[in-house]
Amino acid sequence: MSMGIISFLALSVFFSQVPQGQTGCAEVDSMTEAVAGESFLLGCISCKKRAEVPGSAIVEWHFKPAGTDEFIQIFQYEYPSPTILHENFEGRLDWQGTMWTKDVQIGAISINNVTYNDTGTYRCTFHRTLYLSMSEEHVIINKEVELTVVEKANPELTTVVSEIMMYVLIVVLQLWMIGVLIYCYRKIYAENEAREARKAARSQNKFIDSKDPCDGVYLE
Repeated sequence: MSMGIISFLALSVFFSQVPQGQTGCAEVDSMTEAVAGESFLLGCISCKKRAEVPGSAIVEWHFKPAGTDEFIQIFQYEYPSPTILHENFEGRLDWQGTMWTKDVQIGAISINNVTYNDTGTYRCTFHRTLYLSMSEEHVIINKEVELTVVEKANPELTTVVSEIMMYVLIVVLQLWMIGVLIYCYRKIYAENEAREARKAARSQNKFIDSKDPCDGVYLE
């Protein structure tokens, strides 16, 4: 799996795990350059406008080869089953989108053993149903990816940026963990100091209370 695919998946997972109050989803664009003979991830993310509304989605992929005018349907995902619908892609497409739920927001697929014939336009379509309190709302979202197949990978700006973001995220998380450890250590240390101070104060009070008022001699 190439670094570009890893970066896209890492960003997708990270944004999908953000709490709902903080949007909970980010629509990351797909890469557009595949290397012949390798695998390539066709990215497609469609975020719901209101994350708290339950919903379901069917994802379709269509392909228009370079130099042609018509799209052909090559893939469909309807929970829980993916279906390859064109013989040219038989055994070469894998579902990489949202799993274990009908509420699909990531509709990515991977193409295995990419060939030059895979060059063209790919259209990702979400057929989404939102289950509102009084009725159902049906929405159709289309996204397109212009794919070019090359002999050797060329670093794209989006790839470089996504890799940098991934490493920055790792560093930030590590620094955050270190900060939490330092904070917890200081808090525990302060509590121990306060506990020892209270013990000393109680011992001092007992020592004072042990004085004999009759002869002025301290009791041992």
